[in-house]
Amino acid sequence: MSACDIRGLAAAARQAGRALALASSAEKNRALQAMAAGLVAGTERILAANGGDVAAAKAAGRSPAFVDRLTLSAKRIEAMARGVRQVADLPDPVGEITGMWRRPNGLLVGRMRVPLGVIGIIYESRPNVTADAAALCLKSGNAVILRGGREALASNRAIAEILSAGLASVGLPSASLAVVPSPDRALVKEMLGLSGLIDVIIPRGGEELIRAVRAEAAVPIIAHEKGLCHTYVDEGADLRMASEIAFNAKVERPGVCNAMETLLVHRDVAAAFLPGFVRRLQAAGVEVRGCPATRAIVPDVAAAAEADWDTEYLELILSVRVVATFEEAVAHIARHGSGLAEAIVTADHGRAMRFSREVDAAAVFVNASTRFTDGYEFGMGAEMGISTQKLHARGPMGLYELTCQKFVVLGEGQIRDSRA
Repeated sequence: MSACDIRGLAAAARQAGRALALASSAEKNRALQAMAAGLVAGTERILAANGGDVAAAKAAGRSPAFVDRLTLSAKRIEAMARGVRQVADLPDPVGEITGMWRRPNGLLVGRMRVPLGVIGIIYESRPNVTADAAALCLKSGNAVILRGGREALASNRAIAEILSAGLASVGLPSASLAVVPSPDRALVKEMLGLSGLIDVIIPRGGEELIRAVRAEAAVPIIAHEKGLCHTYVDEGADLRMASEIAFNAKVERPGVCNAMETLLVHRDVAAAFLPGFVRRLQAAGVEVRGCPATRAIVPDVAAAAEADWDTEYLELILSVRVVATFEEAVAHIARHGSGLAEAIVTADHGRAMRFSREVDAAAVFVNASTRFTDGYEFGMGAEMGISTQKLHARGPMGLYELTCQKFVVLGEGQIRDSRA
């Protein structure tokens, strides 16, 4: 595929997007239901394609966390289909008018939600992103150009072909869902320069990908950066609850961005909490790295280096630090957190509210696992990603985050008097 071809792909997507923006909710929902049914019916086809991708990743020596993100199963495909159906069940934001107010001259001024236009998604090893992005863009009236990584090329093609068939089955423009069929990195650079054809780029992947996109983009971007998440166990916390929450946050699926990477424990409960919890982690295969105070309580823990506090492991490794005060925990998070998700376990309501107010992150949890940082878990349906920036969206990106607003002004012949 050449640079000329990708420009043509984007131009076709832009034209199709104009038609998609005018599609009714009923039409879009029928397409989504057809896409979900196609995913389930095509499970064997998707698994066969994914099996080749996974085998190649293992042969290349990819990490277990990487392979886990790449791997599909019948259960994960059903979850993809369920996410698509949930998007169909959500209210359609397109055309919604909010905040209407009347001016002294009689004009009615309000805002209408409209699609962003053409969205480019650049992502790496998770083929489920293909279905999530397609569903969300369809429901929000946006055309989408998907450029997955070479490691998931066969999986992404299989999924996209099934989704495109669902679009076509209800008469919506198939060009509104496009997949870049080549892993050539030069095409990514070309996409990033297509200002006027692509309205926004959403990169999902590792730090290297995000940096490269930031450096090259002539198109606005919404970044899904790393997830260096903390759980802070406060003084007076229910330690049994803390153990369950922190264990889930680290062990349930360590290779994802909303997994906990650092545990902070107040010194007043550290001696009671850490020995048993560390043993539980170690029994689950977690390598624990601790500060000097942690190692004084649990001597067999490895020493944490300064770099550990800034590392997103995405595997069964956890950094542990004992802090003297609530303020020290908040300061540690401010210095080392990535702004994705942070959690406190506490029995003190005032402390919980302070944590919610003082910690700067896209999602803040009180007595719950950071693993809930997810559009599906928040009731938003499948998510486009989790934005760690503050413009134009922050946190899990669902339908509303894939729209913007335009002003709609209703008059009865009013004209502006320049002398007023």
